[in-house]
This record gives sequence, C-alpha cells and structure tokens, in this order.
Amino acid sequence: MTPVDAEGNTDPRRPVIYIGQAQMMTPAGALPLSFEIPAATLAEACTQFGDAARKAMEETIEELKEMRRQQASSLVIPGQGSPGGMGGMGGMGGKIQF
Repeated sequence: MTPVDAEGNTDPRRPVIYIGQAQMMTPAGALPLSFEIPAATLAEACTQFGDAARKAMEETIEELKEMRRQQASSLVIPGQGSPGGMGGMGGMGGKIQF
C-alpha cells in the first residue's frame, strides 16, 4: 500500500506497507487470510510472502482453537444466571442446556 496525501499524491514521509492475501482451506470452506509483510522493498516482500502467510495461518489456527475452547466452556445450566432460570430469550438461546 503506497501512502498518499489528501490530494492523492505519493507521500514519501510514510513507509510503503506490503499486504499479503491467501486462503486457508477448512472443512467449512475457504477462509481468507490477510496479513502484513514486514519488508522494505517489493522484492523482499515477495521472498517473505511464504513465511508471513505461514505465520498468519498458524495465528488463525490458534484463534480458532481458542474460540472452540470458549464455546465448549459456555454451557448454560438452568437456574443459574438470568432470573427464572430461563437462560435468556425464554430458554431458546444458542447455548447448550442440560
């Protein structure tokens, strides 16, 4: 991304930022990845693309694992939380109830 000023002219006072995009295939389909590539030139960004994409994929996998852990620990037990023990929305929320 080339920085520009308010008139649309290249702004040499700010650095160029290289952004990479890729897709990670999951059982639910393709998951888009967008990531910054720490580089000073386009040639350097091209050589670092693979490592930056791998890092973005690993971070995404860790975020998905954390989301899965949070979802697994968000069980609702009737009688706890909201008044009347209905679990919000008349007990019809999106959480598992026992």
